[in-house]
Amino acid sequence: MPRFAAGVVHFQNKIYPQKKELFERLSEEQTPEALFITCSDARVETAMITQTDPGDLFICRNAGNIVPPHTEQTGGITATIEFAVANLKVPHIVICGHTQCGAMEGAMNPEGLDKLPHVKKWLGFTKAAVDVVAEIGSGKSKAEKMRMLLEQNVILQLQHLKTHPSVAARIAAGALCLHGWIYDIKTGAVQAFDEATNKFIAVDERYSEEVDRASAKGK
Repeated sequence: MPRFAAGVVHFQNKIYPQKKELFERLSEEQTPEALFITCSDARVETAMITQTDPGDLFICRNAGNIVPPHTEQTGGITATIEFAVANLKVPHIVICGHTQCGAMEGAMNPEGLDKLPHVKKWLGFTKAAVDVVAEIGSGKSKAEKMRMLLEQNVILQLQHLKTHPSVAARIAAGALCLHGWIYDIKTGAVQAFDEATNKFIAVDERYSEEVDRASAKGK
């Protein structure tokens, strides 16, 4: 904790003055470009990965980057999605999984979660992805199955997103795009789901036009 307190002091004395105008503007409103749903894992640092400033991302984190299908039962994830989409009107939602994910390891081996009943129940929202891996992953190594599960879980949660009324309405209006990413903790690489090929490909390939425009604008 002393290290964190020292970090706050450094922020107040060194970082904040450099971005004073940004924080003053943010005190009046927020207009994030995306709702970013990712895992609670401490190794996933959203701002560092995306190189974004405060105010750019509306962030929702939970074990396994899970989006439960919409129901009438109110929950924190459902409320966050509704607020971001219907009120803040974000134009993008990203679901970002990651390598070495403990939640996915638990989903693959639920028998080891008996002492964590709430975690075990929560990971039930990944069951369809686990079943897909069991169906088409026969003969593959443990590492290959885990990679497959990471991908299938992101795809599944994108499907769950579409059951939320606010999301479905904005997609129908052409005002919202969904994105599925996987972040590799060891290499820093990020792959994005490409619906045209039904595969995860490198971000610079998936968003080549956007990256080129951003690079040109930054010159």
